[in-house]
Amino acid sequence: MANPNNNSRASLFALALALFLLIAVAQSKPGYRTVPVPAGPTCDTVFGVRKGDTCFDIGQNFKLSAHDFNCINPNVNCAALFVGQWVCISGTA
Repeated sequence: MANPNNNSRASLFALALALFLLIAVAQSKPGYRTVPVPAGPTCDTVFGVRKGDTCFDIGQNFKLSAHDFNCINPNVNCAALFVGQWVCISGTA
């Protein structure tokens, strides 16, 4: 007849081993991580386009380089400006 004490130890060992394996497998799976998304440009001041205005002219009038104007106005199509369109003249890219 088998020793009942050995059966308890074997069962306890099997349970501990199963728990260890469960934790090891759970920790080995790739988890999700959050990646910061860069914020878009922010606009502090806007200007309404008038007849004859170009992006270049507006940039010069408000002392903005073409690069800075484009960075704070990423969705503006300078080839298709229209009267009354709002463009950003002060902000951060």
